[in-house]
Amino acid sequence: MKQDKLIVNKKKFSSRLIVGTGKYKSMSECAKAIKLSGAEIVTVAVRRVNISDKKKPLLMDYVDPKKITYLPNTAGCFNSEEALRTLRLAREIGGWKLVKLEVLGDKKNLFPDMIETLKSTEVLSKEGFKVMVYCNDDPLMAKRLENVGACAIMPLAAPIGSGLGIQNTTNIKIIRNQTKLPLIIDAGLGQASDATIAMELGCDGVLANTAIAKAKNPFQMALAFKNGVIAGRQSFLAGRIEKSIYGSASSPTTGII
Repeated sequence: MKQDKLIVNKKKFSSRLIVGTGKYKSMSECAKAIKLSGAEIVTVAVRRVNISDKKKPLLMDYVDPKKITYLPNTAGCFNSEEALRTLRLAREIGGWKLVKLEVLGDKKNLFPDMIETLKSTEVLSKEGFKVMVYCNDDPLMAKRLENVGACAIMPLAAPIGSGLGIQNTTNIKIIRNQTKLPLIIDAGLGQASDATIAMELGCDGVLANTAIAKAKNPFQMALAFKNGVIAGRQSFLAGRIEKSIYGSASSPTTGII
């Protein structure tokens, strides 16, 4: 397992768990949860998390960007213009080119607006950004994102923050089979077993924020997600048995007394 790395934009990561930095009670709680999770990539909402105003608590004071890869995202953006402006600002502030694109369609369901997302991905890719894209679980749209330059596909499991877990395993399998890009489940996970299922489907990683930050014990949940991702990946690599509607004896049928 030590040789089994998550590769995003040619960079290798030992952990396949990505965690968010929002919704925690404090930055210190956030930092401890990240450490316990073992995550090496954290998402940072450029519009919501302080990464530039030195008069206020800075995320960098709690989560060292030299040790943890920051993944600026466009949380809270509802059209292409807002998303493009946000990520261009992130590049100006910190020089970040590896980014997570998220363009939402409405404030109630928080589903991605795929038309705006597709348009933004194409523009950002041409500008030299390496775009990890939050999207719906539509295999056709996932392929279009790949074709316009996305560096990772990040379909939702369920609506953001819902905790429902993966709702459409069939589409996730189809997306897995059609792409060589990193496939990372993003949004809607509620517990560690959801992460395990994602990994057993062949996903390269999972992203969790609300499930950890809003758990009754965020630190225990961070550990649980860490272990769930590892177990799911090991199970996938091991290769499950074929399913059958019939029973199969565990012990030999020859040499019976």
